[in-house]
Amino acid sequence: MAPPFMVSAPGKVIVFGEHAAVFGKPAVAAAISLRSYLLVTTLSKSQRTVTLNFRDIGLNHTWAIHHLPWEAFNHASKRKFYYSVVDHLDSDLLDAIAPHAEAVSRDFPEKERKVHIRSATAFLYLFLSLGSHDSPGFTYTLRSTIPIGAGLGSSASICVCLSAALLLQIRTLSGPHPDQPLEDAEVQIDRINHWAFVGELCIHGDPSGVDNTVSAGGKAVLFNKNRSGPPSVTPLVKFPKLRMFVIDTKQPRSTASQVEKVRRLRDNHPTTIELVLNAINQVTSSALSLISSNSFDGNNMYDAIDRFGTLVDINHGLLDALGVSHPSLERVRELVDHAGIGWTKLTGAGGGGCAITLIRPDVDEEVVRDLEQKFLAEGFHKYETVLGADGVGVLWPAVFRNVLDGDNGEEIDQGKFENADGAHGIEQLVGVGIREDRQGWRFWTRRADS
Repeated sequence: MAPPFMVSAPGKVIVFGEHAAVFGKPAVAAAISLRSYLLVTTLSKSQRTVTLNFRDIGLNHTWAIHHLPWEAFNHASKRKFYYSVVDHLDSDLLDAIAPHAEAVSRDFPEKERKVHIRSATAFLYLFLSLGSHDSPGFTYTLRSTIPIGAGLGSSASICVCLSAALLLQIRTLSGPHPDQPLEDAEVQIDRINHWAFVGELCIHGDPSGVDNTVSAGGKAVLFNKNRSGPPSVTPLVKFPKLRMFVIDTKQPRSTASQVEKVRRLRDNHPTTIELVLNAINQVTSSALSLISSNSFDGNNMYDAIDRFGTLVDINHGLLDALGVSHPSLERVRELVDHAGIGWTKLTGAGGGGCAITLIRPDVDEEVVRDLEQKFLAEGFHKYETVLGADGVGVLWPAVFRNVLDGDNGEEIDQGKFENADGAHGIEQLVGVGIREDRQGWRFWTRRADS
């Protein structure tokens, strides 16, 4: 049997340009070090089942492999290959999957069950497209440190993990390894990304493709909405790694309603609002110039972060002028500004949801701890993260090796993984970069001239 292995992929935040992007102006989205982790375990030959265990949302279902609709997916007119580029779902294949996806979580409330069915549909569409009727049984166990429903790309991260795992299992990915040519790494990332987009189609119906592209490749991307077809997405491989907080206000928000609010405002005040949108565009352009200048290295780092942070502040002020902030988001800004630890803006649609805070390099950690208590008192949740994080990575086999112990390894225990307590427990057990004495995680890296 193949050894257990693990894949991981990051969430994302919009750093600059939200809402202006709706009207054709560029925006920047970046990976964050909050991640999904998928442990893949091969079963014995006698166990002809596949189990999907999404622990954090309570989805746990097992299918008999021979009962799945392989004939629909293997039909000559439907068959896809690992190198296929799928940009839409096949309605016949969705119909074939439907009874198997709808078998999950029958005792759950309808709202939760709908989420489970969409997740199961994405998994089955990918498993049947890339797998085989003759494949052994598997258990796919997923944990995540990304808040769900907070606009941080949690579903895309999951789809990237599933895509990478299935492609690895059918041996159609090479690397990642230290000597891998960057051009080859680019091919692998694109292959993972294309199939992750298929998963996103199953979950969201009409995704932009931005979230899965950021999650697969890491760092950041510049994206532009096109009048027809998908947006253009350009990797920003020189995007720096920066310390950042994500603060979840726990205030529910609707992306559609916030977008519609700005559209109405623009219709009623076209000249004024176009000036605001153009100013947001200029902030994005200034940030891109700063990112490409290598100013985040060496002695210029402090000045570059200060200038970057100032652009973060300006972008928030312009979004507030569009009416998409919220008292909870302004309270986060007030607390951060009073503590003097960095620069804050809303991220995503606004109207609640999350704020991001870029942290000053010389911050007093005692002040940070005091601020965290104030966030808790307000009902907010703070996540410590890194902006510009690595993209999809793999740990094969699922064994950590300690630098001091040479070849001695610590195999990841499935029971411990399933029962790790919250984001902190997951990161302590399997987290990317949490244990400096651990080796094993490897990442595909985009070429520098992208």
